[in-house]
Amino acid sequence: MEPLYQQTHKQVHEIQSHMGRLETADKQSLHLVENEIQARIDQIFSHLERLEILSSKEPPNKRQNAKLRVDQLKYDVQHLQTALRNFQHRRYAREQQERQREELLSRTFTTNGTQKKILDIANMLGLSNTVMRLIEKRAFQDKYFMIGGMLLTCALMFLAVQYLT
Repeated sequence: MEPLYQQTHKQVHEIQSHMGRLETADKQSLHLVENEIQARIDQIFSHLERLEILSSKEPPNKRQNAKLRVDQLKYDVQHLQTALRNFQHRRYAREQQERQREELLSRTFTTNGTQKKILDIANMLGLSNTVMRLIEKRAFQDKYFMIGGMLLTCALMFLAVQYLT
């Protein structure tokens, strides 16, 4: 049991050092490193199953200590598995955010496009550019007539209140 335990313990420490490589790996080799770590974790789980069987066959005075050591290794490997899954989840979320960002940046948000569409619709209805310019000019003039009318109405109301009270 002892040689298998030592080998498994050594593999756990190797995986811990490989976890540091995940942060520094480039995008191309990242999947290879993840797959390598996952394969080693799977191998360690198979070793742990074998170690559990062997620890139950230990003499009674050593059995409790052997089971504790195997449980500690199992606990460490489960934490490594969780850390790998968390890293993969963060990487997936980051990649999804990058894709969404690129998609948003590729869109064009312009009011000129809207104005052009309106002009195209007007042209389809048979209105020429000259008529469209006249309509825009009239809308500009109407704004001044509206403001003048509002001021005149306010002045008349003020005068009415002054003279009638």
